[in-house]
This record gives sequence, structure tokens and C-alpha cells, in this order.
Amino acid sequence: MLKRRRAPAPEWVTPQIDDLLATIVDLESVAGAQRFFRDLCTIPELQTLAARWEVVKLLDQGVPYAEIAERTGASTATITRINTWRRYGTGGYRMQLDRRKARAR
Repeated sequence: MLKRRRAPAPEWVTPQIDDLLATIVDLESVAGAQRFFRDLCTIPELQTLAARWEVVKLLDQGVPYAEIAERTGASTATITRINTWRRYGTGGYRMQLDRRKARAR
């Protein structure tokens, strides 16, 4: 039987990044993720990541940029950049948005 080869990683994926991402995938619960990320990141880093994810969700709901900026404190430049990746990026945002919606059903 032939084994499927893993596609080559994009050039930004270093061995360290690959190891970090594999570690994140191994987290088994929200509580475990809370513990891991609190040890890994500062509170402002976590807040920044959470704010970006909130921007993604609001963009997906069709909320206007000005309202997103007001609600999240993100600049319109950041919102534009996030929306560009949401629309034309690797599909990671879409994948997770769809998974979260499916779980909510």
C-alpha cells in the first residue's frame, strides 16, 4: 500500500512553527488550551489574537468595517488585512468558521 506523502510545508513554516502547530493540535480541551496559551503568551498577545478572531467572525456576518472598528478597537487597516486573508488566503479562516457553525447546530 502506498503512503500518501504530506505536501511540502509553505516556506514560512519552520521546524519550530511546525512543532508549535502540532502541539496546538494535540490540545484536548478548552481548559487545556487555556493553560497552554496562558503559559505561552502574554495577556496582551492573547487579547490581540482573540480580537483578530472576533474581526473574522464579524466580517463573516457582514458587519461594516466602521462598526467592527468601533466594537473591537481594530484599525480599518487591520480589518482590511484580515478580510483579504479571509477572502483570498489559505482557507483557514473559512475552515474554522464552518467547523464552529457546524458544532453550534
